[in-house]
Amino acid sequence: MKAKTASESKAISSRIVLPNDTNVLGNLMGGQLLNWMDITSAIAAHRHCGRVVVTAAVNNVSFNQPIALGDIVSIEAKVSRAFKSSMEVFMDVYVEHRLTGKKIKCNEAIYTFVAVDQNGMSIDVPELIPESEEEKSRYDGALRRRQLSLILAGKLEAEKATELKALFSA
Repeated sequence: MKAKTASESKAISSRIVLPNDTNVLGNLMGGQLLNWMDITSAIAAHRHCGRVVVTAAVNNVSFNQPIALGDIVSIEAKVSRAFKSSMEVFMDVYVEHRLTGKKIKCNEAIYTFVAVDQNGMSIDVPELIPESEEEKSRYDGALRRRQLSLILAGKLEAEKATELKALFSA
């Protein structure tokens, strides 16, 4: 199985916020953004492994500012790290103001996907090779996030979380 770069898995989607996507304040509903992010990140995970992928976890979502009716939302998703059968996908969400055209980062999220075979059983995925400094930083952080998640789920003893321990003993 050939390792891949984050650039090879990149997925970008853009949408305009329509009235049916908004709450009573005229802002994009969070659930709608979560759906758009799920689809975009699933495409990135699929591009990485070339297999069917399922959402295993929504690890982190930050809604830093509202997105208004008529704004254009762009979601950029890249696999930040691949493990045995799972992949962490990091997303940056940008909003383009409908009148000024100004584009700013407004949200980010981290999802986890698992590659599955035709019977729904998990299968191995290719390694990820980070290239840019941002990709390397996200790659390193992914292991710490995974270890923390496994500890909280009772699947890893804290003493064995070497990356997390290194943060506190440096």
